[in-house]
Amino acid sequence: MPWKARAPPGRIVNNPAIADWPDGVARHVLERVDSTNAEAFRLAPHLSGPAWIMARRQEAGRGRRGRPWNDPPGNFAATLVLRPTGGPGEAARLSFVAALALHDALVTLCGPQLRLALKWPNDVLLNGGKLSGILLESSGTGGSMASLAIGIGVNLAAAPESEQIEAGAMRPVSLLGETGLTITPEELLDALAPAFNDWARRMENEGFAPIRQAWLARAARLGETILARAGNTRIEGRFDGIDETGALILTTAGGRQAIPAAEIYFSGG
Repeated sequence: MPWKARAPPGRIVNNPAIADWPDGVARHVLERVDSTNAEAFRLAPHLSGPAWIMARRQEAGRGRRGRPWNDPPGNFAATLVLRPTGGPGEAARLSFVAALALHDALVTLCGPQLRLALKWPNDVLLNGGKLSGILLESSGTGGSMASLAIGIGVNLAAAPESEQIEAGAMRPVSLLGETGLTITPEELLDALAPAFNDWARRMENEGFAPIRQAWLARAARLGETILARAGNTRIEGRFDGIDETGALILTTAGGRQAIPAAEIYFSGG
């Protein structure tokens, strides 16, 4: 079988009452789609406000740079689609909001003992392996964004086998495989939506600074040497944070550099 789950099923450690679903945000739970981001763009013209679209089975999911993202039953695949009010820079910073919201939702459901960390620009790690990926895509014409889709995939039940992983990519993990805990996609959705709403409202009211501070408090490998790769360019340096735009800050032998987009690699995985 191409998917593995290394621990017997358990139940979540904590299941406190979840905050109310955000007002004015639609909730769509579908049995099967090609891609939740693609479905989001199909629905976007008919929506009166933001909407979460979750699929119990996603058959043609994709990650960054068009890479396939596989989802067996029990894993989480959902997209928040909205009409952004700011420019592309503000829309891009919503990836940090999404990562913080997912981190908080998992802690709410499973407890603070989870060893979670955030990997720039938009991954959530568990026990040092990749648990989740976040993909932002937009639609529009003439340089304006009509809709923004924030796609989130989480390996709740199973992680890809090693032969499915691109060479050099981070080791994938699942919540079940690493902890023995089980949460359903619906449970995660109902924790994630209010968490996202809270962080997004905070960014709207206070700007990016508190988002940046909270993200850095949860960041993986901060202060360590990492490798950033953008196309054929490779930059190695000390990870010293992110700036006010969300760009990666590396301190190299040649000085301090801000890197707006890249793949980053950690030594040892």
